[in-house]
Amino acid sequence: MTKLNLLLLALLMGSALYLVRSSYESRRLFAAIERARVEERALDIEFKRLDADRQTQATHLRVERVARDKLKMRTATPGVTHYVVDTVAAAAAPASEGGK
Repeated sequence: MTKLNLLLLALLMGSALYLVRSSYESRRLFAAIERARVEERALDIEFKRLDADRQTQATHLRVERVARDKLKMRTATPGVTHYVVDTVAAAAAPASEGGK
């Protein structure tokens, strides 16, 4: 009878230690999940901020202002437009038209 009691006591102690260990592990994992959720929220907020900055930076007026100020570009008008004429094709065109 004593051996049976000692065996049951050992099993009870082992079961209790296993319960404590699994409770600790579940608390640790829950804390890790919560930290991951907090990080996810922070990253989501950062993504939304960066996306808003990207949309602001890509507006037509801003692109035009940067092109004008930093790149020294100007609007194409007929007064500043230079047309390139292919002299070889221009010389060959009247000759071929005259033969028809």
